[in-house]
Amino acid sequence: MASKTFSFIAALLFFSSLSVFAENEEADTGLLMNFYKDSCPQAEEVIKEQVMLLYKRHKNTAFSWLRNIFHDCFVESCDASLLLDSTRRILSEKEHDRSFGMRNFRYIETIKEAVERECPGVVSCADILVLSGRDGIEALGGPHIPLKTGRRDGRKIRTDILEQYLPDHNESMSVILERFSKVGIDTPGVVALLGSHSVGRTHCVKLVHRLYPEVDPSLNPTHVEHMLKKCPDPLPDPKAVQYVRNDRGTPMKLDNNYYRNILHNKGLMLVDHQLATDERTMPYVKKMAKNQDYFFQEYSRAITILTENNPLTGSKGEIRKKCNVANKLH
Repeated sequence: MASKTFSFIAALLFFSSLSVFAENEEADTGLLMNFYKDSCPQAEEVIKEQVMLLYKRHKNTAFSWLRNIFHDCFVESCDASLLLDSTRRILSEKEHDRSFGMRNFRYIETIKEAVERECPGVVSCADILVLSGRDGIEALGGPHIPLKTGRRDGRKIRTDILEQYLPDHNESMSVILERFSKVGIDTPGVVALLGSHSVGRTHCVKLVHRLYPEVDPSLNPTHVEHMLKKCPDPLPDPKAVQYVRNDRGTPMKLDNNYYRNILHNKGLMLVDHQLATDERTMPYVKKMAKNQDYFFQEYSRAITILTENNPLTGSKGEIRKKCNVANKLH
């Protein structure tokens, strides 16, 4: 009888330990707030310090950090595949036409080097990409967004599927809403994320189709004059620095002025115009134009969802030594 009792207790302990092990395994494979609190306590502080130093020297880096989140996390996984250089066989995501105008990738390496000095081989490039984007948002006057960390880096360039995921600025609002919904972002989230167009600039290559051979009649006539002055050539040189500021009023500030602009037909790209006129998105545009707190609330929510899109965690992926190349396999 004692033997049976012992066997029963042993079995209970065994299954109990399996349950605890499973719970720990689940915890190990997810994102966490302050993931590096033990392995690299200063990680987030070092990243923010570098972001602010770079922002003081080169204001446009903040736009780059912000755009990196969208272009990396939207394409299948938030795993820093965007940062990988081209190989002899594969074109990098950052050299694809959908990434036109993206720059400052070398400064991600600057941040990575600073983090490596603090904690070698601990912090992923995927987390650096996400946290630098968050800190860039704040530098531009946007909200502080608490974000989880614990991502690991992918080894795969995804240029071959990029167009399946990343919507183009000339696509219909139906396509754009569908693409965003696939990563869990609803209509107010889409409207909020496109508020990123409040800062930065649009290259003439991306908007001359609204000016030549005829001016798009939906454009505000007072804005057309400025656009024509900035983009005088119907076939601009992609390598030339010809652009229009997305928001002439507050070009360096992430705010809700963007929504007021597009409601007055001052959006530069077709997607901006559609956002303000489509019956599915217009109500949210109007609400965000009136209420910046609401814009920031929805923006924070959407950024959180996007940065948690299918990350590599736990034993998946790797911690790259350099952000532009995958570690060598041995």
